[in-house]
Amino acid sequence: MLFRSVMNKTIEAMKASQQKVRTGRASIGILDGIMVDYYGTLTPLNQLASLAVPEARLITIQPWDKGALSPIEKAILKSELGLTPNNDGRIIRIPIPPLNEERRRDLVKMVKKNAEDYRIEVRNHRRDANALLKDLEKEKEINKDELKVAQDKVQELTDGSIKQIDELLAAKEKEIMEV
Repeated sequence: MLFRSVMNKTIEAMKASQQKVRTGRASIGILDGIMVDYYGTLTPLNQLASLAVPEARLITIQPWDKGALSPIEKAILKSELGLTPNNDGRIIRIPIPPLNEERRRDLVKMVKKNAEDYRIEVRNHRRDANALLKDLEKEKEINKDELKVAQDKVQELTDGSIKQIDELLAAKEKEIMEV
């Protein structure tokens, strides 16, 4: 069913956006989307280096080309992550500072707003699916009973997707507030 795949894409998009939210713990997901000016070409960071999390509060970046060290460092400093890379000539280390209470609360608010945006998107998908079903009934391609069954199925998928969004939100909120 097309509706199910649209809902799954919405859930996957939420997961991807939540990975970019910085918590007190190191995660290479926060570096997703960083583009490095590598010999005049904007290149994703993960295509220039191997990324690792050797400790809970440390990310290491080991470029495959030593000439990429400086551009990688500049790209991280230019990003709005608020991280300061340390370069030892072959590896870049990024210490992840612990978050203070106020910053944690701001991040939770941001994540909640993000989750509400995804809930709205799911409800919009439901509205579109129901409108399509009603059009099919008007065109006499389905009868009233089939319409009711299909609308119930759409509502069931919507409820399941919103439940998944709530679970992802609760997990991320717990992760952010963890000291």
